[in-house]
Amino acid sequence: SIHSIPSTLQSFKSKRYIPNHSIPSTLQSKSYIPKMTEEVPPENDDSQQPEARLAALQSSEMKLPPVVRRLEAGTKLPVCVIVVGMAGSGKTTLLSQLQRHVDDQHDQAKQQQKEEARQSQADSTTSASQEEEEDDDDEDESMPAYCVNLDPATLGETPYDVSIDIRDTVNYKQVMEQHQLGPNGAIMTSLNLFATKFDQVLGILERRAVPSEQPNATATTQEEQEEDIMDYILVDTPGQIEAFTWSASGQIISEALASSFPTVLCFVVDTVRCASSPNTFMSNMLYACSMLYRTRLPLVVCFNKIDVVSHEFCLDWMRDYESFQQALDDHASDSGFYGSLTRSLSLVLDEFYSNFANAVGVSAVTGDGMTEFWDTVQKAAAHDFPEYVADLKLRVQEQDAKQRAVARGQVRRLQQDLAAEQESKGGK
Repeated sequence: SIHSIPSTLQSFKSKRYIPNHSIPSTLQSKSYIPKMTEEVPPENDDSQQPEARLAALQSSEMKLPPVVRRLEAGTKLPVCVIVVGMAGSGKTTLLSQLQRHVDDQHDQAKQQQKEEARQSQADSTTSASQEEEEDDDDEDESMPAYCVNLDPATLGETPYDVSIDIRDTVNYKQVMEQHQLGPNGAIMTSLNLFATKFDQVLGILERRAVPSEQPNATATTQEEQEEDIMDYILVDTPGQIEAFTWSASGQIISEALASSFPTVLCFVVDTVRCASSPNTFMSNMLYACSMLYRTRLPLVVCFNKIDVVSHEFCLDWMRDYESFQQALDDHASDSGFYGSLTRSLSLVLDEFYSNFANAVGVSAVTGDGMTEFWDTVQKAAAHDFPEYVADLKLRVQEQDAKQRAVARGQVRRLQQDLAAEQESKGGK
C-alpha cells in the first residue's frame, strides 16, 4: 500500500507519475510492503568515535536550512501555502479556486506579454515567426500553482489538477484493513508512511522551484529559468484537522516545507457556522491561535463562504471587544458555563487579535476575494516569514551547541577511562 515517490514527473498535462517499489527498510514489517535490502553501517567506523565526532563538529560550519541560504542570496522562491481547516469548511474547493485564479492570472500576464511583443515587432514580424510563436505556445507546460494532495481518504478525482498525490503512494483502504484501523487512524498511519518518503517530494519540488541548484541543470539563461519557476505550492490537508496539525507526520511535513520555501499556513473558517453562534467563532479562533504558536509559521485566517454570509461581522468581533460581548448577550441560549467561558477566552484572545492582521474573506464557489487573499499571503510571506527564519536560526544554533556539548562530554569520559586504565596497568 506504499510506493516510492519518483525522481521525475511526467508532463504538466498528465498530472500523474508512475511509482516504483523502493521504500525504507524500517517499513518492511507488513506483507503489503515490498522487500529491499537493508544497508548496515560498518561497526568500526571512525566517524562514530567521540574524538572524531568532536573534531568533525569543531571543524565544520553550522549547517543552516536551505531556505535561509536562498533568501540571503536573493533567490526567487515560490510561496508554499498549507491549507488547513475544520471538516466541511471548504478547503479542497478553496484550493481548486486558488489554482484556477493563479492560472488565469498567469495566462493573462502571458497574453499581455505576447500582445506587447507583437505590437513592438508589428513592422518586422513575418508569418513564419508567427507560426513559430504559436508552436511555442502549444509546448508551454509551465505550472504557476503546483498542487500537493495530502488527504489519502479523498474519493474520486480532486477538483484541482494535483501534481503529487498521496493516494498514488499509500493505499488508504489497504492500510485500514491491514492494521485494523478506523478512518482517522488510517489517515494518520498513511501520513506517517508518506512522511518517511517526503524527502523525495522535496526533491521534486526543489528541482522545479530552484533549477539553478541542480547538478544536471541545462545551460539556459537566468531569465528562462525564472520564467519556468512556479509561483506557489498549494498543499491540501486531510479533512480531519487533528490528523495533520497535531500529529508528528504533520509537523515533519510542515517543517520540511518551511525549511526549503517561504511557507504560510492558511486556516479556513466556515463563516456561515460562525454567524450562527459566537461560540463557534471563538472555537475557530482558539484553533487558529494554537496552530500559530505550535507551528510558528505565518498564519492567514481565511473566512470562506462569503457568498452566503459576509465576513465583516467576524472582522468586527476581532477588532472590537465590546462588539463580541454584545453578540454574546444577544445569544441567550449560549448563557451559563459555556457563555462565561467564551467571555473569559475573548479576553485572552484580545491580545492575539491586536497583533494579528492577516484575515481575509473569500468565496471558494464564486471566487470573490481571491486578489485580497493573495495580497495577504504575499504580505505574510514577506513580513512574517523572516521572523520564522530568525527563530529557525536560533533553534539550529541551540541544537548545534547541544551536539558539541555532548561530544565534549563523551571525549572527557573517554579520556578519564583511558587514564584510569593506564593507572591500573601501572599499578600492576
